[in-house]
Amino acid sequence: MAIPFRKGHGTQNDFVLLPDPDGDLDLTESRVRALCDRRRGLGADGVLRVVRTKAVPDAPEGIDGDVWFMDYRNADGSIAEMCGNGVRVFARHLAQHDLVDGPEFPVGTRAGLRTATVHPDGDVTVDMGPVRLLGTSTATVDGRTMTGIGVDVGNPHLACVTDDLDGLDLTTQPGFDSAVFPNGVNIEFIVPAGDAEIRMRVHERGVGETRSCGTGTVAAAAAALRAAGRADGEVTVHIPGGTVRVAIADGTATLTGPAEFVAEGTLGQEWWSGL
Repeated sequence: MAIPFRKGHGTQNDFVLLPDPDGDLDLTESRVRALCDRRRGLGADGVLRVVRTKAVPDAPEGIDGDVWFMDYRNADGSIAEMCGNGVRVFARHLAQHDLVDGPEFPVGTRAGLRTATVHPDGDVTVDMGPVRLLGTSTATVDGRTMTGIGVDVGNPHLACVTDDLDGLDLTTQPGFDSAVFPNGVNIEFIVPAGDAEIRMRVHERGVGETRSCGTGTVAAAAAALRAAGRADGEVTVHIPGGTVRVAIADGTATLTGPAEFVAEGTLGQEWWSGL
């Protein structure tokens, strides 16, 4: 049986999307790693399985079984709770294929139900849910220790304000306190870029440095607002892959940015079976 795929990205955070409504694919860690490998596979920061919630054994309670569920896997094959760029790509796929009614609809994730709105220009706005500040911790890069604020956006983040963004070496895993983040952490490094604007780089757990991280931009915006003595506001976040807009009000956030598709086709059956 042919296995279809689409390749897309949100601000150059790229994904292989696998339509699998009934959860029939045996999506093993080795297959995810191979798909995401940029030499022996299609290449991506992660895999998005398009599946009905009722076919996902570990889906959170309270999500209707017929709701489309974003089953997200990191490039190393590990399962992640949420992906802000991935959910925009996921939502635009649903809209383009008439799998949902109207431009606004729910998407199931392991972080809970999220509402997505697909705009005519191709941008997608996602209700990212609650943003919780967790207190301070530290990250270590190039022998330097930086203090950051822990942020929970459905997955764990540590956002550090720095004055030297471009000089950071993020080719290896930054050090962090595993007692605070026992399941790993996404680490953002941010600098102010003007009024209500910041620049950001990110090292994602299970992936490495990526061109963008959607939940990371929300965490970075929350940290920037906190540094300015504010809890609510709108922040434009510039990442290597482009620009997104984050709005935080009353402890919840929305994320708006592009979602694009670049290719589609079918996976080689012999290649897939050999994995």
